[in-house]
Amino acid sequence: MRRSREQWQGHEQRKSELRNITLLLEKKFGIPRRKFGEDPLDILMETLLSQNTNDRNRDKAFQGLKKRFPNWEDVLKAKSRRIVSAIRPGGLAEQKAGRIHKILYWIKRREGRLSLSFIRKMNSKEIRETVGILKGIGPKTLHCLLLFGLGRDAFPVDTHIHRIGQRLGFIPEWMSADKAHEWLAPLIPKRKSLSLHLNLIRFGREVCKVKNPQCSACFLKEECALFQRVLSGTSLSPEKLRRN
Repeated sequence: MRRSREQWQGHEQRKSELRNITLLLEKKFGIPRRKFGEDPLDILMETLLSQNTNDRNRDKAFQGLKKRFPNWEDVLKAKSRRIVSAIRPGGLAEQKAGRIHKILYWIKRREGRLSLSFIRKMNSKEIRETVGILKGIGPKTLHCLLLFGLGRDAFPVDTHIHRIGQRLGFIPEWMSADKAHEWLAPLIPKRKSLSLHLNLIRFGREVCKVKNPQCSACFLKEECALFQRVLSGTSLSPEKLRRN
């Protein structure tokens, strides 16, 4: 009984810390506005192209694909080498082209047309069990589909969120990005998934950078587990760390 109480208290403390981080980020960066009218299939493919690359190369690959093929039917009918050529800037083009084609084929066979509108009627668990079985669609891709494609409360953990979460302390250092999705699900403040996700990414680009985090000027240093360890002398200076 004592252990259960301690676990509950730890869970509530982490929720409170994340709620405070969310509010501080919104105070600094504002509250991001949700985009409406996003096509879930576009979001799914764009996220697939984002795997193992940066945002700039992802955008080049997605734009190249949409420019060469006006609609998804054209992609499904295209030869693999043409898809590979269109998405090459995103890296792993052969692998991603194969997965794109198989996903489109699966949708067409299931629905008779290339649309993911059918998932709007599903709850998030059903979507994970249905779409999540497809090759190349892992936790991050699913959470992006739920958050950006459907406006659901979901929290994608990419390399940036993973790095920042471990530094701030709301993701354990031993935990992988994939495992962090399940870990964070009950901790994210309700209706704040989009705000926290986008603001943390901005925070990572402007303040908590990969190689040279601006710790002394950071507005979240009081909330940062890594910074507190530095003050106590139990960790190296964050400026000397090289993570991810």
